[in-house]
Parts: sequence; C-alpha cells; structure tokens
Amino acid sequence: MVQCIFVGLGGFLGAVFRYLLGLIPISAQLRIPVVTLGINVLGALVIGMIAGWTGRVPTGNPNLVLFLKTGLCGGFTTFSTFALETGTLVSEGRLREGIFYVVLSVILSVLAVFAGRAVTG
Repeated sequence: MVQCIFVGLGGFLGAVFRYLLGLIPISAQLRIPVVTLGINVLGALVIGMIAGWTGRVPTGNPNLVLFLKTGLCGGFTTFSTFALETGTLVSEGRLREGIFYVVLSVILSVLAVFAGRAVTG
C-alpha cells in the first residue's frame, strides 16, 4: 500500500505539471500539437535521466524510483492525449501531419531517453 501512495503522489505532481505546461499559449498556425510533443519528449528525457541515475547510483529506496518513474513521469507524459490528437489529425483528413506527428514523437522521445541516460552516465 505504501508503494501506491508514492506512485499517487508522483502522479499528482506530474499531472499538475502537465496541466500547467498545457496552458502555454502556442500559435494555432502550427500544424501539429507541439505542447503534447514537448511534454512527451521532456518526460522521456527525465525518465532517461532517472534510469541512468538509478542504474549508476543505487538509490537504496525503491519507493523513490516508483515516485519518480511511475508516478511523476507517468502522470506527466500523456500517451492518451497523443493518441487522441493523432486520431483527430487523421479524421480531419490531415494524414500527412498525423504520420509526421507520430514519427516525430517516437523518434524524439527515444532520442531523449538516450540523452537523459547519457547526461547521468
């Protein structure tokens, strides 16, 4: 039960951070949802840093890792919003933008995980 509390607290903070970043006014002229893209790439960078840090320096506290990785990063990043926005682009007939958004999101997020690990390694 204690682990659930750590995950829940981290998830709360991650979700609040995501909400606050979502308030950033971005130009409607942009062709893809850049706020969600930025949130997911930033979250991938952070989880990569956490993985690199915990792999190099044992924390001794698995609850801290649950709080950071599962809670904070899980609550911050948003696959469901990414999927909804991709579906919206496709249903609006903007298939090219939808495909570009998916490819860009996956590539940048994976590169961000590697960058995060490199920063802490």
